[in-house]
Amino acid sequence: MSVYDRASLGALLEGNTYPGRGIVAGMTSDGKKAVIAYFIMGRSENSRNRVFEERSDGSMITAPYDESKVQDPSLIIYSAIKWAREDLLIVTNGDQTDTICEYVQNGKSFEEALESRAFEPDAPNFTPRISLAYSIQGKATSYKMSILKSADEAGSGCNRYTFNYAPMAGTGHFIHTYNHDGNPIPTFTGEPERIVISDDIDQFTKEIWEGLNADNKISLAVRYIDIETREADCRLMNKFCVKEESK
Repeated sequence: MSVYDRASLGALLEGNTYPGRGIVAGMTSDGKKAVIAYFIMGRSENSRNRVFEERSDGSMITAPYDESKVQDPSLIIYSAIKWAREDLLIVTNGDQTDTICEYVQNGKSFEEALESRAFEPDAPNFTPRISLAYSIQGKATSYKMSILKSADEAGSGCNRYTFNYAPMAGTGHFIHTYNHDGNPIPTFTGEPERIVISDDIDQFTKEIWEGLNADNKISLAVRYIDIETREADCRLMNKFCVKEESK
């Protein structure tokens, strides 16, 4: 298999009961739309008690489905998608979204922001922090993916990896927190996986949602963003319906 081959994201997900949280970035085959997706999964009641909610400013947060069941909000409630600038979209699996946005708005870089953060303190899993910065600037469009993960099983140090991409038509990259299910859960290894990006947002949303394990999937957000106008077409999937009072 060539390193330039692209996999079906649906097929990758179908063979994995627990990739954890995942970020996708890419571009449609006509080169006109930037594509991002973010999903969350959960094994515990606390992790599963969540929905995605979109805000009028284009951001998206994780929110409790049933507030009475929240045990520890620190690692499960956060801004997952947020514009740091009008041309820079941040997607992460934790509150490092806000850290990155603050650093960028103060003239610092994506990498500098993540130097101030580490993996999650949830021993023995030490869940990696995964992050995306998608710069949407016409012909200069590009994106970066990052993972911060424990250097060993004791959480003695943090290894930081950043991957820089020039978007290619019809191609995307997929990074996730875990290789597969386990106890403790094995951390993602290697480079983000090359995948095929569908031109149809509904088809791509269905491919991801149906590929995710039915017991463990929680929520999915998919956005196709026009590179020239930055107008976004969005799809949101929640295993639990958003309550009326939270809309």
